[in-house]
Amino acid sequence: MSVGSFVGNIASDLGLEPKRLISGKARVFTSDSSEYIGLDKENGHLVVKNKIDREELCGEISACSVSFDVIFDNPMELYRVTVDIQDINDNSPVFPKSKIEPEISELAVLGARFHLESAIDPDVGVNTLQKYTLQPTDHFKLNVQNSEDGSKNVEMVLHSPLDREKKKHHNLVLTAFDGGKPQRSATVQINIIVLDGNDNAPVFSQSSYKTSVVENAPKSTIVTKVSATDADESSHGIQYYFEHATSAVKALFSIDADSGEVKVIGDIDYEKHKQFKIKVKAKDHGGLTDLCEIIIDVIDVNDNTPKITIMSFSSAVSEDAAPGTVIAIINVQDLDSGDNSKITCSIDLNSPFKIVSSLTNYYNLVTESELNREQTAEYNITITAVDGGNPPLSSKEILNLKISDVNDHAPQFEQESYKAFIAENNPQSTTILTVKAEDMDWGPNAKVSYFLIDGDLNGAPLASYISINSETGVIYAEKSFDYEQLKSFKMQVKAQDGGSPPLSNNVTLNIIIQDQNDNAPQVLYPVQTGGSVVAEIVPRAADVGYLVTKVVAVDVDSGQNAWLSYKLQKATDRALFEVGLQNGEIRTVRQVTDKDAVKQKLTVVVEDNGQPSRSAVVSINVAVADSFPEVLSEFTDFTHEKQYNDNLTFYLVLALAVVSLLFIVSVISIISVKIYRWRQNKLFYKSGANLPVIPYYPPVYADGTLQHVYNYEMCGTTDSRMSDMKFVRPYSQNTLVSQSRLGTVQREKKEQEVDDLTLEVRPGLMF
Repeated sequence: MSVGSFVGNIASDLGLEPKRLISGKARVFTSDSSEYIGLDKENGHLVVKNKIDREELCGEISACSVSFDVIFDNPMELYRVTVDIQDINDNSPVFPKSKIEPEISELAVLGARFHLESAIDPDVGVNTLQKYTLQPTDHFKLNVQNSEDGSKNVEMVLHSPLDREKKKHHNLVLTAFDGGKPQRSATVQINIIVLDGNDNAPVFSQSSYKTSVVENAPKSTIVTKVSATDADESSHGIQYYFEHATSAVKALFSIDADSGEVKVIGDIDYEKHKQFKIKVKAKDHGGLTDLCEIIIDVIDVNDNTPKITIMSFSSAVSEDAAPGTVIAIINVQDLDSGDNSKITCSIDLNSPFKIVSSLTNYYNLVTESELNREQTAEYNITITAVDGGNPPLSSKEILNLKISDVNDHAPQFEQESYKAFIAENNPQSTTILTVKAEDMDWGPNAKVSYFLIDGDLNGAPLASYISINSETGVIYAEKSFDYEQLKSFKMQVKAQDGGSPPLSNNVTLNIIIQDQNDNAPQVLYPVQTGGSVVAEIVPRAADVGYLVTKVVAVDVDSGQNAWLSYKLQKATDRALFEVGLQNGEIRTVRQVTDKDAVKQKLTVVVEDNGQPSRSAVVSINVAVADSFPEVLSEFTDFTHEKQYNDNLTFYLVLALAVVSLLFIVSVISIISVKIYRWRQNKLFYKSGANLPVIPYYPPVYADGTLQHVYNYEMCGTTDSRMSDMKFVRPYSQNTLVSQSRLGTVQREKKEQEVDDLTLEVRPGLMF
């Protein structure tokens, strides 16, 4: 059939859609790499790919076929196809020689047989050689015998005596016919030379010789020896020849014409020739012949290693592939026979794969257990094929298989939680810390992005305080922190990979604000007023260690930045007072004497322990006196250090003007009503104008702070500027009450009222 001729429809026979041939990358595979049949993927037809010669392909074997495999991918499938090759009568019979010149003795007896070389017809069946004819038949007739292997032995049989004196040569024509249609034939000229005498033909000791030879046998190895005898006296003149020897026989064997020894002259290969049948002719000097057959069996030697062919292979497989997934289809062949061709196929131990047999000489490489790319990302699978010979031969094939990644691992942070410190008053965009998460996956599945989990902090979005670089995990401060407002906070960061669907993990961050010494101490007591005189009273009988007062201060910083120390910076008499370094208590360091001045002014510095340190200064007025009138007299001369705010100037001038106006109106009214009462009021005003502000002690301070207030009873007369004051029992914690009683003046014929005056003193109130 011509190339491209239709052979069969494999798609129809297998019940497949034509598109399956294309999507599955259908292809034809033959073990000997000779492709006679091709596959048309478009319509699923099997067509003739190369010219087929049955005689070249199968030789004398009548049942001829070619087998090949059709392989599909996605999914992997394998089908074996056998195509029978049908013989046609395309070969005519051919005689080995165009002319035969046998020598026959005139003494040949009637019935003597003379072997003729048979014609060769490579066709089989009815198309091969069927009959012979011989013309003319005056002295000879044709005798055709069928041998066991189906071949025909042609002989001439003498049926009429020869007479050399009458005729020395006889010309005959032998014709061979096959059974094909149209019938083909071949002829050979037979020129018989009539010899004189020799009336006995050689005879072989055996009609058939059977022997064996090992493949790859050394040259000159004697395979066998044939022997023929002749009853004539000149029997030693017998010659031996190969009769109708093929080119393969001529290339591998030779026969000694005199001795009949058959020797090896070429390289015998069992895989090419498993048996030889050789016809040997014995001929005497008179031209008489005999024929025998030598059957040589070739013994196989394990000289071929197994051949491994990878039919289909997936170079990458997903790590979530189910057990039993086919990785590769493997064909293994050994050209030897018997045990030498029995192959055992195996792979490396301790791997998640196994090899299983499918069709004859086919194996599937499949997964045996679950794969994990994070443990092993690549496998070099060694496939070993070992035959059953002795010694065994083997071959190996290495498959490089990559495991493709599946997003089956979430990012993992390097720490279970993070703690970071940042100093307050930090600049914007200050780096706080870097979080790092690792993903055991690969490629996009291992690309980690970082996000802040939404939340609120002090009523504001967390993003207004903190930001994060999504690629590097660096966390920045978006604003300046104030330790006094926010000491610490917690937040969560999410690490998310780039898989589909993505996997993520969270980690908690504890951000701690570190205090800086950015606040100076604040003095809570004594209260500093703009123009008032605050005085602490120390009786002259006070003992050593007498608590004068206590400076109370606070620092809103923390830690050592809030540790306060108190120092006496200035004092009227440094030898009289001291201040506690840690508690701020002002105490006397010696006994008060009469020589000590009534007026004492102390300046105390309150300093924190920060670096650099910050401080505050407070001034304290102390009166050393036993009686209140003494204090009043001394305090009229106190010089106050006042600091005025320029912004209050306008209001002070306005207030002065209003007070002056009210004062003038009041004076005019009082003069017109009662001159006497005006004088008393004026006197009282002068005596009370220099009253000091009685200190107010806050109710809740640390131990050692003055928390006592006192009641004073003040008695005064209209004629006296100095009044007596005596201590009475405490009245309350935040109110100091003084009672001043005006004396009664006896005047002629007029009784003056005794007025009681109760005076309540509160902080910041000036008399």
